[in-house]
Amino acid sequence: MSTILNTPPPDTSLNDNLGWLLQTSHAVAAQPSLHTWRAVWQGLASEADDPVALALRGGFMADRIGWAFAAGYQAALRALVPGVRPEEILALAATEPAGNRPRDIETRCAETVEGWRLDGHKSWITLGGDCTAVLVVARLADDDEKARPRLKVLRVPAIAAGLEWPPSPPLPFIPELPHSQCLLKAVVVPAAAMLPGDGYSDYVKPFRTIEDVFVNLAVLAYALREARARGWPQALQERLVAALCSLAALAGQHPASAATHVALAGALAVAGALYQETGVLMQQADDAAAARWCRDAPLFGVAGKARAARTVRAWEQLAGAG
Repeated sequence: MSTILNTPPPDTSLNDNLGWLLQTSHAVAAQPSLHTWRAVWQGLASEADDPVALALRGGFMADRIGWAFAAGYQAALRALVPGVRPEEILALAATEPAGNRPRDIETRCAETVEGWRLDGHKSWITLGGDCTAVLVVARLADDDEKARPRLKVLRVPAIAAGLEWPPSPPLPFIPELPHSQCLLKAVVVPAAAMLPGDGYSDYVKPFRTIEDVFVNLAVLAYALREARARGWPQALQERLVAALCSLAALAGQHPASAATHVALAGALAVAGALYQETGVLMQQADDAAAARWCRDAPLFGVAGKARAARTVRAWEQLAGAG
């Protein structure tokens, strides 16, 4: 007598992606510049539109952490704003000289007969002027200065009249990935450029969680390719795959959920241990890719305090709900 379990069907898309990571050739083309990475990324984006698949495959096809980060960042923006065309390279423009909290946003958007006019200064944009469009976080110009600002997000072509892109100095890690400031001087976009919802609660705040998930998906996929190429122990490869499964599952959870943040904290701790283990093996190698990994490893510690604070708040929320 057999028992039929009432279980959900397996996630064949994840199985397919994991099989692809484990069976596709680990030899990838050199990507010494943004131009060469962009060609690889846009080829992948033309074949798949699922953000998880793009993060996994984009990370795997990268030849360094910087381009894996770029792939994860682009996949995260596709998860945040569906319907992005394959050829598009996006950037989120939130941070200003004072920060990226709602009260720090001074960039203004004012309604005009042509649509919306934007004026302001964004201080840190990943990919900067090399993107095709930028998602600008701005406050409505008619806001009461004493009230909490009402924020919106507007999609602005990177070549729009009135945009300037002063370059920022490269970071000591992932220096290939460009960053810049963005000056907006009477930039006019059509009314349809304004995305629906609240600029902070629907875009800036959830993106912090989404970006953590998708960037780590991409970087772990890159580490898995290196592990395969270098013949590292299968036990390490298995743990990398297990970490990818955990993050892929979190990609489908609500980014504002306290439970999601607790689970993500655990997943990132596992990823951190895998990055350390990978770093030890890279230090024993003598090639350009290994040297780049060691140079770029400080990336893993960026925003650690913010993530820790997010986890503390999540536990507090769960305790309060109980």
